[in-house]
Amino acid sequence: MHRVRPPRWTDWQLRVAGDKGYSYPAIRAWLEDRVIEQVIPQRSDQERYEGRRTLDRRVYKKRVRVERCVGWLKENRRAGTRYDKLASSFVSFVNLAIIRKYLRILAPDDPSDRT
Repeated sequence: MHRVRPPRWTDWQLRVAGDKGYSYPAIRAWLEDRVIEQVIPQRSDQERYEGRRTLDRRVYKKRVRVERCVGWLKENRRAGTRYDKLASSFVSFVNLAIIRKYLRILAPDDPSDRT
């Protein structure tokens, strides 16, 4: 965690959302040192030691959108495993995968789409 640097084009984010896997004292302390709001649910085994933390559920629900999009893209094996060598090729393929998904939604009965 100490090697992580803010992106070159911006400063630290104001808020970080993560699942229960990120609910560790070291991670929480690292976020607190950088004055970053934590939107991380607490694991059940931590309640005894740290007390109950509040969770902004409205903000946490926005995280689900990203998780669903990633899961949606992983249906395509090439986007899920990243076979492309260059990042630009990978991003281009992800864009094509999104276009293809939306076309299937817009025209679900299209007989020419038999893949």
